[in-house]
Amino acid sequence: MKKSKFYVFMMLAFALSLVLGACGGGSKNSSSDSSGGSSKTKQVLNMDESAELPTGDPTLATDVASFTVFGNTMEGLYVVGKNDELKLGIAKAEPTVSKDGKTYTFKLREDAKWSNGDPVTAKDFVYSWQRAVNPKTGSQYAYIFGGVIKNASDIIAGKKDPSTLGVKAIDDHTLQVQLEKPVPYLKSLLAFGTYLPLNQKFVESKGSKFGTNSDNMLFNGPFVLKDWNGTGLTWKYVKNPNYYDKKHVKLKQINVQVVKSPSTGVNLYNTGKIDRTVLNAEYAKQYKNNKDVMTVPEASVFYFKYNEVRNGKKTALANKNIRMALSMAYDKKAFVNTVLSNGSFPANGLVPKDFAKDPKNGKDFRTESGSYLQYNPAEAKKYWEKGLKELGTKSLSFEILSDDTDTAKSTLEFMQNQLEKNLPGLKVTLKNVPFKNRLQLDTNQDYDIQVAAWGPDYKDPMTFLDLFVTNGDNNKSGYSNKEYDKLIDEAKNKYGNDPEKRWQIMLQAEKILMDDAAIGPIYQRATLRLVKPYVKGIEYHTFGPDYTFKDAYVQK
Repeated sequence: MKKSKFYVFMMLAFALSLVLGACGGGSKNSSSDSSGGSSKTKQVLNMDESAELPTGDPTLATDVASFTVFGNTMEGLYVVGKNDELKLGIAKAEPTVSKDGKTYTFKLREDAKWSNGDPVTAKDFVYSWQRAVNPKTGSQYAYIFGGVIKNASDIIAGKKDPSTLGVKAIDDHTLQVQLEKPVPYLKSLLAFGTYLPLNQKFVESKGSKFGTNSDNMLFNGPFVLKDWNGTGLTWKYVKNPNYYDKKHVKLKQINVQVVKSPSTGVNLYNTGKIDRTVLNAEYAKQYKNNKDVMTVPEASVFYFKYNEVRNGKKTALANKNIRMALSMAYDKKAFVNTVLSNGSFPANGLVPKDFAKDPKNGKDFRTESGSYLQYNPAEAKKYWEKGLKELGTKSLSFEILSDDTDTAKSTLEFMQNQLEKNLPGLKVTLKNVPFKNRLQLDTNQDYDIQVAAWGPDYKDPMTFLDLFVTNGDNNKSGYSNKEYDKLIDEAKNKYGNDPEKRWQIMLQAEKILMDDAAIGPIYQRATLRLVKPYVKGIEYHTFGPDYTFKDAYVQK
């Protein structure tokens, strides 16, 4: 999910004084809610979070932090459940599907309500989806409808009116969806944040203020967001009294604060002020045998994103040999072992391991595709010297962009040392900025090299592969390869009803991307957390929201 589903490097939480103020009192063995009550008796969870919230508008969101909020406060036709099982959400039952696999008719729950008491209706889906594909809205995720919902691509291109989108409210509780072609991963798409419904009356009454803070948001999920002012690093989830399945929601409140200092997060955890925290390398080694430690494997891949076109002009990174050199000049194994130490492992491709399987033989995509751009300093130097010769220079300077957390800073320092050591004539400078700022720099394509990441929006390799089509909304690097574009188009459109042919085409597409060194894979993330033993039922996901709290509770 998550876009850009640019993931943020294990960002940890705010400042100790603010955190303590938000959490209130407490002892070492029991967390406290904002009123001073014990989590263990009041069903209150206190936690840190990985990043600040850039937006509260599902149509405009592009990042994991926002989509995690939506995953806990809103529901679409489907929701992601335990073990990534897709469960019915606002949809009352599985849809009826036409013989050609292109028309789906959903019956909606009659007891679903918005947090202001309004009923959730089929018109809410129609409005939201039309708003997302309308070019005037400026949604970077509009493309996720393209080639899926009928007429979406033409609407996005300005060739048709949003009203022609293939979605129709037959009545208040019947939604008809028309597809361009059969889509094998449709269910997981319909659970994604940009496909969420929106209450038209509320959104339009708020105008440009919609989604700018929690008072200008509306919810239909297990929790409502409270006390988020639009820029602050603290907020709350509060149980939604209007949620149709509220009887199964046990937590009454979740107090959240963004923590950017690992030592602060660990200190808060050890003093009972928060109930879970993420560990960086230093603390991962220290706490690896602690009974509260849990490792959460993820399907998020981190990589160097090379900007080939900046301010309308080609950069030195448009040279394939330079990109090849950079992509093979850092020791990934040493990086994950020394800088992260959290169960993450080297990535040698874009599509993650243990994520998608061949529909014919069940083999993992990563296994079948193979390994690319592995650490090889001797080969990297050869590519580097060849690239410098082609560019007519003996040296190059690049700035690497990343987030402003301690882990991100340590990451860039490691990479700076590796690249300058293995590529003679290279000068690397570092730029660490807040997560929200990095997203804006990416959107403006105003960077040299960026440590970016992607976590899947739906359970299919295409959620990774279509990132780098020419002029794609999430490309933002200037990379372009006509053969790659052709393969992605065929996989998305021509072979929707031929799963194995489609799979083989996606394997070919990733090979082109890696042979071009369009990106430099670094690692596939795992997260090492300290979690209080009385915290139960948090569900972690490999696509969509990182985690959900509907089934979570504090064991008394």
